[in-house]
Amino acid sequence: MELNADFDKRATSHPADAEYVPSPMAGVDRRMLDRLGDEVARATTIVRYAPGSDFSPHVHTGGEEFLVMSGVFEDEHGAFPAGSYIRNPPESSHKPGSKPGCEIFVKLWQFDMADRTHVRVDTNKAPWFDIDTNGGGGGQAQGLFADAHEDVRMER
Repeated sequence: MELNADFDKRATSHPADAEYVPSPMAGVDRRMLDRLGDEVARATTIVRYAPGSDFSPHVHTGGEEFLVMSGVFEDEHGAFPAGSYIRNPPESSHKPGSKPGCEIFVKLWQFDMADRTHVRVDTNKAPWFDIDTNGGGGGQAQGLFADAHEDVRMER
């Protein structure tokens, strides 16, 4: 499957334009924003876990990073409420789920394959810093992760 797969082209998505589709696990649905591949893919997706749902244990060969948008995401590493940014590097594994249900924004297979940095950030408590937005000033950013290859941050 290819969906908005060319990063050299601008793509936009509105929630009303992207339906949730069932994943292979009952109670876990996905709204695909970018995808290059089939079930194992470079992907940007909004994933919705129904209350009490979970996903089988699995390895993220190409890494995974996600932001919990609502609810509480859970795995054997902890319970992560809305505002949690989690970065699981290539070759990391977990068994994800959610007792109360949650929605996460997730990116897969977009890491340097040598990266082994785990990150956990509570964006509700992390500081914001001022940035210049398109020469107009007035913006703010919150750093989530940075190395020689990338700078991951939220902007407002």
